[in-house]
Amino acid sequence: MADDGPLRIIHCFRSPIGGIFRHVRDLAEFHTKAGHEVGIVCDSLTGSTFEDGLFDEIRPYLALGLVRLPISRSVSPGDIRAFWKSYHEIKSLQPDVLHGHGAKGGAIARLIGSALRVNRYRVARLYSPHGGSLHYDRRTATGFAVLAAERLLEPLGDALVFVCNYERDAYAARVGKPRVRTERIYNGIHDRDFEPVYSREDAVDFLYIGMLRDLKGPDLFVDAFARTERRVGRPLSALMIGDGPDKAKYEDMMLRAGLGRRIGMLPAMKAHDAFALTRNIVVPSRAEAMPYIVLEALAARKPVIASRVGGIPEVLGPDSIALVEPGNPDALATVMAEAVGDPDWRRKVMPEPRAFKETFSASVMSSSLLSLYREILARQNGGNRHAS
Repeated sequence: MADDGPLRIIHCFRSPIGGIFRHVRDLAEFHTKAGHEVGIVCDSLTGSTFEDGLFDEIRPYLALGLVRLPISRSVSPGDIRAFWKSYHEIKSLQPDVLHGHGAKGGAIARLIGSALRVNRYRVARLYSPHGGSLHYDRRTATGFAVLAAERLLEPLGDALVFVCNYERDAYAARVGKPRVRTERIYNGIHDRDFEPVYSREDAVDFLYIGMLRDLKGPDLFVDAFARTERRVGRPLSALMIGDGPDKAKYEDMMLRAGLGRRIGMLPAMKAHDAFALTRNIVVPSRAEAMPYIVLEALAARKPVIASRVGGIPEVLGPDSIALVEPGNPDALATVMAEAVGDPDWRRKVMPEPRAFKETFSASVMSSSLLSLYREILARQNGGNRHAS
């Protein structure tokens, strides 16, 4: 039976950007402060100087270190080398818990964890999809292959951890009814983020912040902004903050629409800093699981207008007037026009602060995961706590 001493926890994921990276950073901090040792294995090919700065911030919480090696987004022959190197790195760290995030991270954690288990090594193997492969359509060749791989890997894990009810339901619909333990543990944010961020005097009307790629809907944001101006009959202002592969396309889109002076663009920055630059946050994603930007904005007492996708309705409420159908710029413009035209808009769309914090705090998230880790280890019979 697992003891109650400190755990050695390794988080595996591919790309150190976006919500998964935020999720792991918070877990590393909270679990380290609770007396455990934490390490990270992730890709070395993605990220920028912004992410390098975030790694510098969490290094004090990584007693087991940071291992970065090339991990491609798609399946490739290079995966064999990456898994082999990961196996040796992870084995040397003697983890009690391998927690994989996203499809590639989940594969690393479960395959390597299973290899260690063959050698009588007691380790908990967990997988959190964070959307990822669940956005694929089984009717396409790529989608069929990805979802089939998810089904094949499932028995190699001890538990599936979903960040919202939507994700749990999507897994069952696309991959199949889970044959291993499942838990729904909502994403949570740090207590320090539950403070109002007040808008500067020169704040813009709308802000998009996130990856600049079509899945996240920046093109919908630009289109809806132009429609909103026509609806309200006056010029408005907006910002797009982030980096990504489609940045040039959105810049060209804004110039062709004559919006170059009213929609500014800034590189990636911390969300908390960006919130002071705006009065409303827009999340026009075509697909999501449980986006951190929605949680961060609401914790900062910023109104959010968002697509009705993923777990967002679980945060805003299924009947929120701030929700719009995904992929519909006209519907998005309707709500954006209401946001700038209704002086009571903020009160109508903000959740009750205490209930929101009790549900979506990082302390709740991290303690729930620790309990799950220990329960899984306690149910493993025999084996060594650490590799020999």
